[in-house]
Order: sequence, then structure tokens, then C-alpha cells
Amino acid sequence: MGTLYVVGTPIGNLEDMSLRALRILGEVALIAAEDTRKTRKLLTHFKIETPLTSYHEHSKLARLDELLSTLQHKDVALVSEAGMPGLSDPGYELIKAAIAQGIPVVPVPGPSALITALVVSGLPTDSFLYLGFLPRRQQERLQLLASVARERHTLVAFEAPHRLLASLADLKDVLGDRRIALARELTKLHEEIWRGSIGQALAHFEENPPRGEFTLVIEGAREERATWDEDQVREALAEMLAEGVERKEAVKIVSELAGWPRREVYKVALKEF
Repeated sequence: MGTLYVVGTPIGNLEDMSLRALRILGEVALIAAEDTRKTRKLLTHFKIETPLTSYHEHSKLARLDELLSTLQHKDVALVSEAGMPGLSDPGYELIKAAIAQGIPVVPVPGPSALITALVVSGLPTDSFLYLGFLPRRQQERLQLLASVARERHTLVAFEAPHRLLASLADLKDVLGDRRIALARELTKLHEEIWRGSIGQALAHFEENPPRGEFTLVIEGAREERATWDEDQVREALAEMLAEGVERKEAVKIVSELAGWPRREVYKVALKEF
């Protein structure tokens, strides 16, 4: 039986490629890559000629059985577009399936945008909550943020540049004007780590259009917030309904923010709206 190697690759700077990762990529029978174009450039740079196959969000179902079959007899390396495979990418499903079939899964640690951004953020690192990519739809994003609004852990999330301003606005509305660090282009030529409050970040990136993928590191809740009064609940409901959030979802979000039972918020919604 073969082994599935989960191999970390650079998130930008090729000098971050480990000697062990280079050896493994050169020895396995096949490399399953999230983005074959980027991985091909990496392999060419290091003169590695191992066969390459695609394994991404749109091919994962078609390729899963094929890769598991190969793993019955040969070693396979799994690599993501950048960083460690298995974090917010389809590699997780291959890893899970390999484990279920008793195939050895061996990590080959490498760079991670999540950890890299966290340790240079200036925010507490002793405990953190990883949120993955923030939801694209505002209603889902608001719901997620409301569910973690009282968490004391530092929050870490990924966001695309074209959604950054909208997400920052939602962060400020739901979490308040907390401290935040925004890391982009990590380890690359134009690396930037911006630190300040969420409101300051919103103003900064409104004047300086965001470019590159962002890792957001957000301060956790500083202290347990007081329960809202009815006027605050009514105002929050009105704002969300005006933004097009469905009443059921608005009630759920406001109840979590306000510290009210959902049925009580629903009564206010029925009475006022």
C-alpha cells in the first residue's frame, strides 16, 4: 500500500520550500495538485519531473477514486495552490477518504497564511478561531459573524479583495470597532501587514483599493456585553430588514447579538415589522 503525503508549499517566496518537501515531491509516483499551472512552475523551478494530475473543487469527485486506486500501490503527494493542503480546499476530502481506507497519511509541514498572519498580527495567539473564507452572501456573512461575536478567541478569516470593503463594514456593524490586522501578499514582493481598528481599516482601503488575497486577524470579544434593551433590538432589526435580510435570519442574528431568546426577538419583529 502507498502513502499519501500532505505537502506544504510556499505561499509566495520559493525559498520557503523545505528540503524534505523537495525530496518527497521527487520520490512519489504522482502529485495531485489544486492548481497544476502553479505547481508545474514550482516543479520546473526545482527541476522535479514527477507526473502531475489536477485535483481541485471541480474535479475532486471524478479524481477521488482514481487517486485512491493509485494509493493502493504507489505513493502520492497532495499539494494545494499555496500553503498547507486541507485547509479550505478540496484536499480535505482526499485526506478523509484515504484515512477511511486505512491508507497512511503523512504530513510534510510547510508555510501557512493562517499561522503566518496570526503570529505577526500583534493580537493574542494563545487561542484562536479559524473561520475559513468569509461567506460571499451578506446574509450568511452576518449570521456567521453574529455567531462568533461573543467569542474571546482571536478570529482569523480569509477574504478576497473585491469583497473586502463589504466584509469590513459587516465586521464593524456586528463585532464593533475592534482591533484588526490585515495581511496580504505574505512573503511576496509587495507584502503588507496593516494594523489598526476595523473602522480605520475601512477608511484606509476605501482610499487604497485592496489588491491580493487577504488574511484577516480580528480581536476577540473584550468582555461580555450587556443585554440589549428593546429599542436596540428594534433598531437592529430595522437595519437588517432594510438591507434585505429575511425576517427569520434577522431574528436569529439579532438574538445572538442582543443576548435575547430568539422567541422574544421574534415577538418584537412581529409587533413592529
